[in-house]
Amino acid sequence: MTIRTQEEIVTRVWALRANRQDILGFREEVLVEALDLDHARQVITPRHPVEWAQRVDHETYAREYLEFAIGKILDHRGNSASRSVDKLSELAWLLGRDDIVAAMDHAGYPMYGAPKVRAFADGFGWPFLDCDDGLALARMADGQQCDPQGCERGCAD
Repeated sequence: MTIRTQEEIVTRVWALRANRQDILGFREEVLVEALDLDHARQVITPRHPVEWAQRVDHETYAREYLEFAIGKILDHRGNSASRSVDKLSELAWLLGRDDIVAAMDHAGYPMYGAPKVRAFADGFGWPFLDCDDGLALARMADGQQCDPQGCERGCAD
């Protein structure tokens, strides 16, 4: 997979900041890790300090982060699941998959973002339901609570 150019990534970081679309910096974190040192210096400022460590294998990171995101959905972790959706969306953009970004944007956010994460996995053709709790995950991705008998962990219709 080919990632976006260094210049495209820098432009995206500045756009996220200008539009205040990434207040907590989760998307920016993904992007800055894709920059070489010279380009990272263009976006790391005293007002926007970011720890920098260049990542080179974004596809492997995306696959691993998908598994992490699924875990957060199944654990009913609202804030962590939301952060995971943001990061996966940015990874899709970084990997040049605007179609996946659009599919994620179009998917709803019920059940801890499960429909959005499913759109990410499906777009790449990666497994989504290959976990021990695949039935619950499938239900959540369809916007239903994890257990048809009722959920004691927090999800609701």
